Amino acid sequence: MRFVLRVFFREIAVEGTAHIPRDRGGLLVAWHPNGLIDPALIITHFPGRIVFGARDGLLRWPLIGWMMRRLGTVPIYRAADQAGMSDEARREANARSLAALADELAGGSFSALFPEGQSHDQPFVTEVKSGAARLFLRALDRADEQASMPVVIPVGLHYDRKHLFRSDVLVTFHPPLALPPDLGAMDNDEAAEVLTDRIEASLVEVVRATDDWALHRLMHRAHALLRAEDAARSGTRADSGDVVERNLGFAQIWHGYRLRRDSHADEIADLRHDLTRYDRLLRTLELDDADLDAPPPHRLVWDTLALLARTVAVYLFLPPILLFGLLMNGPVHLLIGAAARRYSGAIKDTATVKILVGFVLYPLAWIVAGVLAALGHAGLHAVYPGLPDTPLLTGLLVTVLAFVSGVLVLQSVGWERLTRQRLRAYFARRRRGDFIAELRTLRSNLYARFLSLREGLDLPDNVTDTESRVVN
Repeated sequence: MRFVLRVFFREIAVEGTAHIPRDRGGLLVAWHPNGLIDPALIITHFPGRIVFGARDGLLRWPLIGWMMRRLGTVPIYRAADQAGMSDEARREANARSLAALADELAGGSFSALFPEGQSHDQPFVTEVKSGAARLFLRALDRADEQASMPVVIPVGLHYDRKHLFRSDVLVTFHPPLALPPDLGAMDNDEAAEVLTDRIEASLVEVVRATDDWALHRLMHRAHALLRAEDAARSGTRADSGDVVERNLGFAQIWHGYRLRRDSHADEIADLRHDLTRYDRLLRTLELDDADLDAPPPHRLVWDTLALLARTVAVYLFLPPILLFGLLMNGPVHLLIGAAARRYSGAIKDTATVKILVGFVLYPLAWIVAGVLAALGHAGLHAVYPGLPDTPLLTGLLVTVLAFVSGVLVLQSVGWERLTRQRLRAYFARRRRGDFIAELRTLRSNLYARFLSLREGLDLPDNVTDTESRVVN
């Protein structure tokens, strides 16, 4: 699973494992924005044994169901999935499942649930169900000693573009929740309601939930703007930063917005209006914030030559080298894209479909290429005398080359994208110099207004900081 995820994502960063206690068990709670990718990321990057509760239908899937059963996944029976099961039988089955999970927690293991109950494409936490809270309360009752009482740990899953191949993701394990001191004195229903509210509030903060995707994108733009202007004022040029830096910047913008949106409502509204205009202009030019900054004069010639060399390499030299990889892997890539469009009910399912289909089709294509090469060894050897003399070795060589060339194609996609972006920035600065200068002025003005609003605020300094800074 870790290998497959590493192939799909360009970068997987993990933060906060130090927050996971080693002397007790606990319950991980996370939002659910990306189908089966969410539990896969937690399973493969959690430093210890973990048992998931998942809807029982997933355990009947080919291959995936077998893997989930091997991992000790406990089935959860949702009413919507149980057409042939009575409500009483379903409740009894769920009671047994919850008891099994509670025993795991009380015995020092960790379990994980997605308390929203289903995956979704919203930028906010949907309604949190009480099942996670009831499971945890049952585990508390079964724990023997106060010193070994289980904990609740919120988990953040932050995707740059969750449906795209070779995007980035950050997994954050946050500090355990501070439980209400009188939780044990409440009756079960009241305790479940209080704990559910606490879990939901923590997930809102962990996720940095926004009302809509437009605001979410603007907050990322704000961080990129501040980073680029900081670099420009220090005489350097900002890069995009890694996924941890980007999410920390987003967290600071999010907390600042939450703290100022009521007390400085008019300023926030004006700032959002102007930031939207700035964002729209950059998107029209297909530029990033740092693309507005021309290199220093002494670097202009060198950067121009380096850009020319990169352009020649990407567009002239690489295509012939990668032709074999494109022939071997291109048709599979198109099939996977078609399958994702056909079988993904929403964006949240796209990455899951791509991984499941690609996990089968890519190796199958490489094997088929090797078999065909072995069967046609005589003809191939006549055209390419350098091939091995035996069909078996030729087949193995072609299989390996299909895989390696596919990896090179992946790399070349990133090189081509970066080259295209730098070419756009290069010509935009020269053809539309006045417009670029106007955007730099607008960026500087927005930067000053952000700093003014930020003054006096206590903002998080790491991505796993879940201490509430929101004024209620």
